[in-house]
Amino acid sequence: MEKIHAVCPNCQTVNAVLTDRIRQHPVCAKCATPLLPANPIDLTDQTFDRFISRSTLPVLVDFWAPWCGPCKMMGPAFAQAAAALLGQAVLAKMDTEAQRAVPSRFAIQSVPSLVLFRQGREVARMSGAMPAGQIQNWIRQYL
Repeated sequence: MEKIHAVCPNCQTVNAVLTDRIRQHPVCAKCATPLLPANPIDLTDQTFDRFISRSTLPVLVDFWAPWCGPCKMMGPAFAQAAAALLGQAVLAKMDTEAQRAVPSRFAIQSVPSLVLFRQGREVARMSGAMPAGQIQNWIRQYL
């Protein structure tokens, strides 16, 4: 049986999940938090590297800012895309005002910026707000 590794968004424990159980809403073996939630996960400078590098599924990060109008407009669309892509990719958000180190390291110049990671490596990048369908279509070309 094939497995993926899913990092708990709460305690950062790496969990092995059988691929045929992904749609059954697996929970963390340590803290019982859902491993693959249908909503975006909030990342910090402290949690980013472990989450991005240890997750088997691709991780799409929305780098955003609270003062950004297009970021606020895209928030619900990003959440819709997270639900639609459940089990195929993990969607996460990073507030560039509260978290400065990671956005600086990845040279985030404008928000919103979407960056797709696969096992710690940047695979693709897109700037600007998008509707849910466009987010889904964009990421699916890299799955």
